Amino acid sequence: MAGLKLVCLECAQTNRVPEDRLAAGAKCGTCGAALVPDRPIEVDSATLAKAARTDDLPLIVDFWAPWCGPCRMMAPEFGKAAAGLQGRARLVKLNTQDHQDAGSKYAIRGIPTLVGFAGGRERARQSGAMPAAQIEAFAAQVR
Repeated sequence: MAGLKLVCLECAQTNRVPEDRLAAGAKCGTCGAALVPDRPIEVDSATLAKAARTDDLPLIVDFWAPWCGPCRMMAPEFGKAAAGLQGRARLVKLNTQDHQDAGSKYAIRGIPTLVGFAGGRERARQSGAMPAAQIEAFAAQVR
């Protein structure tokens, strides 16, 4: 069965999606959630770990916390970048305050930190708030 493997960001079920259907509203076969949303999705540590090792599309993770001023400033820019990258990458957010294990697992030293995963491995990392164009450029180097 051909297609790209994508972990549903809502229920963590692995799906296969034909490449030509990525931007056409592909949905999870289990829960019906969009597999390639046009906005960032908040994930937990377990879903992130599964998607990072399984997804065939680049996965860009924003490690953030609600008390972090630069994180809050970057949130709308991250949303714009998610819309611009739809079908080419998936953007997710992980709240390091709620999921403190992720901070040590992924060696997060400061927030906001973007980490890009592709092919089951970390491919790029950058800390600090950035505009949507810079986030899209960051995602382009994650292959």
